[in-house]
Amino acid sequence: MKFLVTPIQKLGATVIDLVYSLGSIGLFFYRILSALMTPILRPALLFTQLYMIGVKTLIIILVSGLFVGMVLGLQFYTNLVDFGAESQLGLLVALTLVRELGPVLTALLFAGRACSALTAEIGLMRATEQLDAMEMMAVDPIKRVIAPRYLAGFISMPLLAAIFTLMGIYGGHLVGVSVLGGDSGIYWSAMQNGVDFYDDVLNGFIKSIVFGAVITLIAVYQGYYSPRNSEGVSSATTRTVVVSSLLILSLDFLLTSLMFS
Repeated sequence: MKFLVTPIQKLGATVIDLVYSLGSIGLFFYRILSALMTPILRPALLFTQLYMIGVKTLIIILVSGLFVGMVLGLQFYTNLVDFGAESQLGLLVALTLVRELGPVLTALLFAGRACSALTAEIGLMRATEQLDAMEMMAVDPIKRVIAPRYLAGFISMPLLAAIFTLMGIYGGHLVGVSVLGGDSGIYWSAMQNGVDFYDDVLNGFIKSIVFGAVITLIAVYQGYYSPRNSEGVSSATTRTVVVSSLLILSLDFLLTSLMFS
């Protein structure tokens, strides 16, 4: 019977760890929400983190969005020409970016660039006892360190997704019109006529908000509870990227099912 008991024990331990982690994250999120007034009342803390998290991620978003749009323009135009439907290029590029690729790819890039940096920064503050020193001086680290970073990530993610989408649409126009000779007026008119604000733009915006809230929470949580050594900080940073990427893809499927069912 031992060969049956051991897998059951491992499964039970895994479930218990999962429930404990979900409860810990839930309590941590509640503490962050209770401390959100601090960065609002002290905007200098928020603006600093908006620069560190949002502005410093802007370059990779611009470049990636441009090349993704160029690839979409090339692929769609090549296939649409075979069916005489190249006039729908602008619509396909816009819908692909607004609904799916814009929020998802931005979130993946945001997790790899900004969220990993957040985890490493907070983890190093934990390892070097800076957070403990704040508590000794009666300064709440959640209010002073975590809340401004979480709010900045929550705000930055939808803005970066919008910029990524705009750059992708321009990249599709650059290839489909300027390089391959499509009609610029038809490109923009098909997009304007086919893209709906509520069904497409608003749903993509909601996705980016959800992604920003979840992956930024994962980043600050992993950093705050990382082990107090360099190996622990490295592992926490890796977990942030892996868990965030998996959550982005799974949440994208769930949200898409709810929005377009």
